[in-house]
Amino acid sequence: MTDGPLIVQSDKTLLLEVDHELADGCRVAIAPFAELERSPEHVHTYRVTPLALWNARAAGHDAEQVVDTLLTYSRYPVPHALLVDIADTMGRYGRLQLQNHPTHGLVLASTDRAVLEEVLRSRRVQPMLGERLDDDTVAVFPSERGRLKQTLLKLGWPAEDLAGYVDGEHHAMELRFDDPDRDPWELRPYQREAADGFWAGGSGVVVLPCGAGKTLVGAAVMAHAQATTLVLVTSAVAARQWKTELLRRTSLTADEVGEYTGQRKEIRPITIATYQIMTTRRKGTYPHLELFDARDWGLIVYDEVHLLPAPIFRFTADIQARRRLGLTATLVREDGREGDVFSLIGPKRYDAPWRDMESQGWIAPADCVEVRVTLTESERLAYATAEPDDRYRFCSTTPTKTRVVVRLARRHADDQMLVIGQYIDQLDELAAHLDAPIIKGETRVAERERLYEAFRRGEISTLVVSKVANFSIDLPEATVAIQVSGTFGSRQEEAQRLGRLLRPKADGRSARFHAVVARDTVDQEYAAHRQRFLAEQGYAYQIVDADTVLAEGRTGEEI
Repeated sequence: MTDGPLIVQSDKTLLLEVDHELADGCRVAIAPFAELERSPEHVHTYRVTPLALWNARAAGHDAEQVVDTLLTYSRYPVPHALLVDIADTMGRYGRLQLQNHPTHGLVLASTDRAVLEEVLRSRRVQPMLGERLDDDTVAVFPSERGRLKQTLLKLGWPAEDLAGYVDGEHHAMELRFDDPDRDPWELRPYQREAADGFWAGGSGVVVLPCGAGKTLVGAAVMAHAQATTLVLVTSAVAARQWKTELLRRTSLTADEVGEYTGQRKEIRPITIATYQIMTTRRKGTYPHLELFDARDWGLIVYDEVHLLPAPIFRFTADIQARRRLGLTATLVREDGREGDVFSLIGPKRYDAPWRDMESQGWIAPADCVEVRVTLTESERLAYATAEPDDRYRFCSTTPTKTRVVVRLARRHADDQMLVIGQYIDQLDELAAHLDAPIIKGETRVAERERLYEAFRRGEISTLVVSKVANFSIDLPEATVAIQVSGTFGSRQEEAQRLGRLLRPKADGRSARFHAVVARDTVDQEYAAHRQRFLAEQGYAYQIVDADTVLAEGRTGEEI
């Protein structure tokens, strides 16, 4: 037994003692093969999953390295069965390989004939394959490259894709660091490492906190690719922000960057399209998915890849010969399709913990506070007798929340503040009480951009926003957010909303994230689920009573 910082348990959980002198080195060593589940103050919990181990294998780590890491840092003897299971699980990756055969094109080859025989007998696999070329090789229909990888992953035999990528249509561009007409800048070390990590693998996902400059990682990859690029984003506003950043940071001109949204349909060497337009259905078909074939793309970038809609997943299965970059702040998918991201976009190539980025000064520190509201007796009775489907809306929109939000807003009158919620009638009421503009689904894109820009300039200090502002909106000046309702228990939404505050502040101030929650209701249950993301990232989550907020004579610092 050694005095290591890690406790390795037979259920595949790893407990890391944060205050141990070897904790930092241990965290770096286990990050490639263990997923962080919780990170409160003193002990962080990681879990070793098959997908995490296969991500590690895809990144070049082997079972011997994983086992050696656990033995080096573990305080107690590591369960032998766990070590055997790790070796067996990692050994499954790469026994099947997708390769380019000199005469037969795409093939599935195996280093273990028994494994090949096993998967060949799967009814799901058989339609994707052509003739048997020899004992260890079978032809694959090129159009089935992505779907075959999906299926093999679900069968527990993830294939290593060595078939390579087409270069696509050449298009020259470069990053511009010292343009005399623009402010000088440089890639941060982690942005360069993320871009290099992606390029070493050819396809995959980069995980960085909101505010850490994922767009610049995309630009760096594009400059390396020197090819036509299709960028998929969450909204027309996000498309404009991508275009603005690319024109500011690279040699690209306005004529080279096109927008493919509800307002414009431009196909240029660099084309930025929204998921919404791509998934528009007409008479049972998706006409805009043809954009994938509109040019010989050399690179496809998926912004907020954790939100990838099912139709895009399906089409991505058809374009496996293109390099694919996924960008996200969290790989959590509420539908559990992380495996599809792994097989269709690629493995995780880079991941940076939020608190590490904060400690290095790249993102702002944040204080998270849950304000619990107690329903009145009449409200409690109405809630108890409401239909189950109506209860969340009822407790989320209690009038007491409005009073709490107004009081919080007064205490933060000198801050740039976002009030965020799910239900439009509630947000309209809050906007009226706060005398603040509101941005919601029906707000025209031009008006959204005008309000965002006024907020950035400090002309507007408070914005009320619906879930349309969850993703890819750059508001670095925001220092306070008040959340009154959300999408049930969505951890990914919590990540995005907190992320609105994490751009570093010029004066070094911390951000403040308030969640106003109805006590003893499903609102509290959903809030607890959303808090998992904050705990996973190491944020303490203080809980206060709404009476404290509403009491007279209190100062903002007390909450």
